[in-house]
Amino acid sequence: MEFLGTTQLASYRSTRKSCLFPDLAPTSTTKDTYQSYCLPGYRPLSSWRPGLLRNVVSLPVSPEKQFSSSGRLPTVLPELRSSLHARYSTRDWHHANMVQLKGSETSRYCAGRMNADSMRLMQDKDQLTYQMQEESKRNLRERISNIDFWRSELIYELEHLLKETQALETAKKRLECVVDEMQGPLKIALECLYHRENRKGIDLVHDDVEKSLMKEVDVFKDCQEVLTKLAQNISQQLGINRDAQHALEQDLSDKNSAHVIDEKCFDLRNTSDSISFYHGVEKVDGTVSVPATWAKFSQDNIRCSQHARANSVKLREDAEAALENTSEEMWNQFISTNLAFNKRIAEVADAKNKLQAQLAKILQEILQTEDTIMLLERSIKAKEYPLKVAQTRLEGRTKRPNIELCRDAPQYQLVTEVYTIDDTLQTLKQRLQEAHDTLQMLVLNKSKLEHGISVKANSFFIDKKCMDMRKVFPSTPRLIGYT
Repeated sequence: MEFLGTTQLASYRSTRKSCLFPDLAPTSTTKDTYQSYCLPGYRPLSSWRPGLLRNVVSLPVSPEKQFSSSGRLPTVLPELRSSLHARYSTRDWHHANMVQLKGSETSRYCAGRMNADSMRLMQDKDQLTYQMQEESKRNLRERISNIDFWRSELIYELEHLLKETQALETAKKRLECVVDEMQGPLKIALECLYHRENRKGIDLVHDDVEKSLMKEVDVFKDCQEVLTKLAQNISQQLGINRDAQHALEQDLSDKNSAHVIDEKCFDLRNTSDSISFYHGVEKVDGTVSVPATWAKFSQDNIRCSQHARANSVKLREDAEAALENTSEEMWNQFISTNLAFNKRIAEVADAKNKLQAQLAKILQEILQTEDTIMLLERSIKAKEYPLKVAQTRLEGRTKRPNIELCRDAPQYQLVTEVYTIDDTLQTLKQRLQEAHDTLQMLVLNKSKLEHGISVKANSFFIDKKCMDMRKVFPSTPRLIGYT
């Protein structure tokens, strides 16, 4: 855009010396140059301008005075001769032009420097803004990484705590089931003592059978007391576990929310639609923690959960040991009482000794066969979970995308594992069927022996009745809480 009244010359033309204008000394300052420069058509109040010519030209010219007698215009009007001496000189004209050119050159140079400095300033600020934005993105990325780390730690700890809590609840149920399960054998032992009071004459003696039955009652009551106390301790520990679980879940929920917010902030770009001005938001500081206290909070929650898990594991181990000990003790006492019964029966009638001994062996074999059946069922049940894990892994790996659906070593291993576990299950199930057949055969033989004994000797009626009642004694799996 050209200034109004200036000559239409290109500003990018190279400067060359004029052959018409003499070189003038440069002006002292830019300010003086601008003061001496005026736009064309501008008339300062202090400037002098001759008005005689204007007055003369504005007068009407008569026709008779328009031409001289020779028909030529006069060279200079007589009225203007006096004004010729008051006009500018040629040197003033050249000087004014040079001053104007110098002022224009100076202003152009200043404008060029200002434009270059402005471009450099804009580039520097753009670079600084970009670096600050990248630094903010890097910090957000690191923060998201830290949140992901603690989320994984919290999820890991929460999963283990939930598993431990579930295992502890299972242990409590097992304890309660065992306590309830003891009521039956305890009642049977008391009934045996009651029925043995019906013996007559010399048979009403304080023999080893009666002593074993009284000891068996004491053992059952002591075991019930121990297991009941353990169940109460486990109930208290379950409350502590739930408190730790609530703290972990709350912390994890907060971190999930923070992760979503930081992910949203990290994904924001200069072209995003959801950005806006929030004046004064940088002055608002609602933070309640620093990175150190933030990490320590989750660390404390995890440590508290680990401590609760450690106590829970110890309680479970104590419960497991108590179940094993009580089960073994009750079984030993039960067998001891049975042996006392058998011994007493053998002493009463030597003639019936072979049948009674055979019955005891059958009973023992039945118990062992029941144990074998229970162990086989437990083994089959235990193999189902690895099979589920292997099949779940195979199913999960079928969802790998595109080229990742590779038949790699884990795939071969998982397929082999599935076939092996399935073959193992089939073998165990076949053996379980054989055990059931064997048990059925043993029960059948036991019935035959009991019928033979009941027919042969009525004197054995009371002890036989007690032995028949004691056949319903719980198996080992039931005595350790597995139903």
